[in-house]
Amino acid sequence: MQTKPEKDLELRDKVNRETARLPWTDLLKHFAQGNVVWVANSLDLVDVAVRISHDDKDSISLWMNSGLIAKVNDQQAQGWLDAGAELWACVVSPFILVQEQKALN
Repeated sequence: MQTKPEKDLELRDKVNRETARLPWTDLLKHFAQGNVVWVANSLDLVDVAVRISHDDKDSISLWMNSGLIAKVNDQQAQGWLDAGAELWACVVSPFILVQEQKALN
């Protein structure tokens, strides 16, 4: 039986440890492949990663329909490139989740 996402402390700790601040330029290759997903600052990046790992369709659908997570679009990518932005990032294969400024716990 699979653990509930909110109780999967081991995965949450692993994702948190593997989350890093990266320059947007380091993620351009992944953006070109369509694998970078933006996460709104109102969400916890680690929680989103854990729920995607658990294939929590209800949460993911709610966030997508609310515009809180989405594949990075060309306008976002260009803005980050122009600004020399650094983003919080974590990998949930095949995706890289990014968030603009929220510090992690």
